Amino acid sequence: MAKTTYKDAGVDLERYAEAMKRLPRWLHRTYSPRVIPADGGFAGLFQLDFFHHRLFARRYREPILVAGTDGVGTKLKIAQRAGRHDTVGIDLVAMCVNDVICCGAEPLFFLDYVALDEDDPVRLEQIVRGISDGCVEADCALLGGETAIMPDLYRPGEYDLAGFSVGVVEKQKLIDGRAIEPGDLLIGVASNGFHSNGYSLVRKVVFDGAGLSLDDTIASLDTTVGDLLLAPTRIYARPLRRLLQHYRVKQVIHGLAHITGGGLEENVVRILPEGCRAVVDRSTWEVPPCFRWLQGLGEIDEAEMFRVFNMGIGFVVIVRPRFAATARRFFRKAAMAAWRIGAIEAGDRSLVWNST
Repeated sequence: MAKTTYKDAGVDLERYAEAMKRLPRWLHRTYSPRVIPADGGFAGLFQLDFFHHRLFARRYREPILVAGTDGVGTKLKIAQRAGRHDTVGIDLVAMCVNDVICCGAEPLFFLDYVALDEDDPVRLEQIVRGISDGCVEADCALLGGETAIMPDLYRPGEYDLAGFSVGVVEKQKLIDGRAIEPGDLLIGVASNGFHSNGYSLVRKVVFDGAGLSLDDTIASLDTTVGDLLLAPTRIYARPLRRLLQHYRVKQVIHGLAHITGGGLEENVVRILPEGCRAVVDRSTWEVPPCFRWLQGLGEIDEAEMFRVFNMGIGFVVIVRPRFAATARRFFRKAAMAAWRIGAIEAGDRSLVWNST
C-alpha cells in the first residue's frame, strides 16, 4: 500500500504556506502604534493605551471592553457564484464593528476566521484584502486570524467567514439605551443597499423565482444583478466616533442601533428602556429603489420587507432634541444621508409607525 499524505486528504501544506506569505501586508496596513507586531505568533497583541504618542494616548480611567462577533450569511453564496471574493471581507468587518459601536465604543482590533474547501492562495488573499479594507475604513487593526482547510465539510468553491471585533469605551461614556427618554429624536442614517441581511430571501426571489443571472442588467437601477447584490455593507464607525469626540463632556447620544435582520422595529426596540416607545414616520426618507425592485420581483408584502430588510436605514442614533441637527451634520460630512425619522414617546416598549 502506498504511503498516504495530508495532500492526499485534500490539504496541501505547500500551497497553505504560500497563502500565508501573502497575508501579512494586508494586516500591517491596518496597524497603529498600539499594535505589538507578532507575525507568526499564536495570538495578536494590542496595547490598550499608548502613552508615548499624543495622537494615540487615551489615558482611560475605567475602560470597558466591548466585543462582538458575526458572519456574512448567505451573501457568501453570491460571492462564490460570482467568483468575486474581495468585498465580503468588508461585509464581515461591518457586521461586527457596527454592532460594537452601538455601545459608544472605539473599535480597537479585529480577528477573522476563514474556512475553505481547499488551499487557494489567490482566493484567500482576495478575502483577506477585503477584511483589511474594512478595517482601514473602521479605523481598527486586523490583528490576526485563522485559516482552516476542510475539504470534507465544504463543497468545491465554498467557504465561510466569521469575524470578531473588540472595542473600548469609558464606563461613564457607555451607551446602553438606559438614558433614552420621551422627547428624544431618532436620526436614521442611510444604508447603501441590502447590506448583509435577508439574502436567503433575495436569492430565492432573484435566482429561483425570476431566474436572473449575476450578469443580467437591471435597467431601472443602471447596474447588474451581481454588482447590486455584492455592494458591501456600510461601516458607520468613523463619523460616529467623530460625533462622540465632539461632545467630550455632554452625553447627548442616548441610544445607538445597527439595523440588521429584523429591520427597524426589532433593532430599535432592543435598546429601548421600559416606558418608552419609538414612533417612526416612514415618509421622512425615501426607500432606495433596489428594495422596491426586489419587492416587485417577488411580490413581497410591505410588512415583510420592513421585517426583513433595513429599507434604506442602516443605523439609528437616538439623541437629545437640541443636538439632532449636529448629529445629522457629522454623518453628512461623511457622505452619508441622515434624516430625522421619529421620536421617543411615553408608552409600552415598542416601535410604532406613523405616516401621517
